[in-house]
Amino acid sequence: MKWNASLFLYIVVLMSGRLLGEEHTKSMENAKNNLETATLGGGCFWCTEALFQMLPGVKSVASGYAGGTAENPTYKQVCSGETGHAEVIQIEYDPKVASYEKILETFWEAHDPTTLNRQGADRGTQYRSIILYNSEAQKTAAEKSKAAAQKKFSKPIVTEIVPLTHFYKAEGYHEDYYRSNPDQPYCRAVIQPKVEKFEHKLKEAQR
Repeated sequence: MKWNASLFLYIVVLMSGRLLGEEHTKSMENAKNNLETATLGGGCFWCTEALFQMLPGVKSVASGYAGGTAENPTYKQVCSGETGHAEVIQIEYDPKVASYEKILETFWEAHDPTTLNRQGADRGTQYRSIILYNSEAQKTAAEKSKAAAQKKFSKPIVTEIVPLTHFYKAEGYHEDYYRSNPDQPYCRAVIQPKVEKFEHKLKEAQR
């Protein structure tokens, strides 16, 4: 069979595109594999999400529920306090830019870890302070970080440090909540002051 020059060129281009596509996919997978996750709860996840989204090295922040027993809980169920779950965020970050220790350092600054089952006007076990570790290394780092943070507070830190068994992602409308609803009363009264304070601190650190 004689090869048609146009057909041969088409096959070469097709194979090159396929190989480049495969390499791109591998690169994306490798980049993602180099990321790590941290799961934390410090009150309303709208607040903690907004703050951690600004932290250099953080690639994504997902709001969800963890620490309880109910499977696939809804926001309404978690708010009832009957599921045992806390409102948490799962942070995907680049450890070369932001270490787990830095994530925890920000966590202590992002909320008051000395108030039991409460953050400001938000009350209930779903608003408790909690760190859910996914490895023994994270557990050790969390305990060490908690001990160091205690020196900055006059009251005892009540933050739970427990293993992560399952993270249930929250309903879609919770994602990127502050950025999507900046004029919502809760966002303006509660989240905006925290965001502005943290933004100022980040700028100071960069000077």
